[in-house]
Amino acid sequence: MKQLFFSAPFDQIKTRDLRLLQEAARLGEVTVLLWPDGAVATQFPYAERHYLLAALRFVNRVETASPEQTAAGPACWLDAPLSGPRQDFPESVLAGLPDPPSLPHTPGVKKVVVTGCYDWLHSGHIAFFEEAAALGELTVCLGNDANVRRLKGAGHPLFPQEERRYNCACVRHVRQAMVSTGSGWMDAEHEILHVIKPDIYVVNADGHKPEKADFCARHGIEYQVLERRPKEGLPARSSTALRGF
Repeated sequence: MKQLFFSAPFDQIKTRDLRLLQEAARLGEVTVLLWPDGAVATQFPYAERHYLLAALRFVNRVETASPEQTAAGPACWLDAPLSGPRQDFPESVLAGLPDPPSLPHTPGVKKVVVTGCYDWLHSGHIAFFEEAAALGELTVCLGNDANVRRLKGAGHPLFPQEERRYNCACVRHVRQAMVSTGSGWMDAEHEILHVIKPDIYVVNADGHKPEKADFCARHGIEYQVLERRPKEGLPARSSTALRGF
C-alpha cells in the first residue's frame, strides 16, 4: 500500500483540507506531519490540531514535522517525506463533496443521535462526538440552513448544510451524518422517529430543552445531557466564540 505524507500546519481546518485528506486516503495510508507551535503563526495550539486531525477518518497517523520538513513548505509526498515524489491534487479533483460512506449498523449496538448546527468544526465538537459515540453508534443530524437562520439570526450559518454535513461525516466517531427537515428546536423529529430510530438522544447542557426531554419520554428514547467540556488539556471552544457573533 502506498504511503502519503502531508506536511502542513493544518490550522483552522476547513472543508478543503478534509477533501485533500480524503483524496489522499484513496491512494494509500495518510500520515500527517504536523507543524509544531512556533514553526508558523497559528490560531490553535499543536495539541488541539493534533487531536482534531487524529479524529478524522482519512488520517492513519499524526507525527510532528521536523525543521527540514517545515522548511520545505506545505507539501504532500509519496513513499517518503522530502525524498519521495510530490503528490498534487488539482482543484478539479477536490471539487464537490463526495460523502464518506455511512458505516453499517452493528446489530445489538445502541443507536445514538445528536443534533445541532456544527458550523465551524472544532475540537469541542470532536470531544462531544467522542463522548456521545462511547454510548453507541453515532448519527449526527444537523440543522438545515433555514432553521439555523431562524433560531440564530442573520449571518448564520457560516457554512451551508451540505458542507457542514460533510465535515461531520469525516469524523471517525460519526457513523453517519444527515440534515434535518423540520423547524424549531425539534427540527430533527422526522429523522429521529422514521430514519435514525435511536435508543439514546444526547445533548450538551446548553442544548437541553424541555421539549427535547418530553419528546424522548413520549417515544421511549433515553435522554442524556452531557456537560460541555473540552478534551483534557485543550481549551474550551464554541463556534460562536470562534466566529465572533
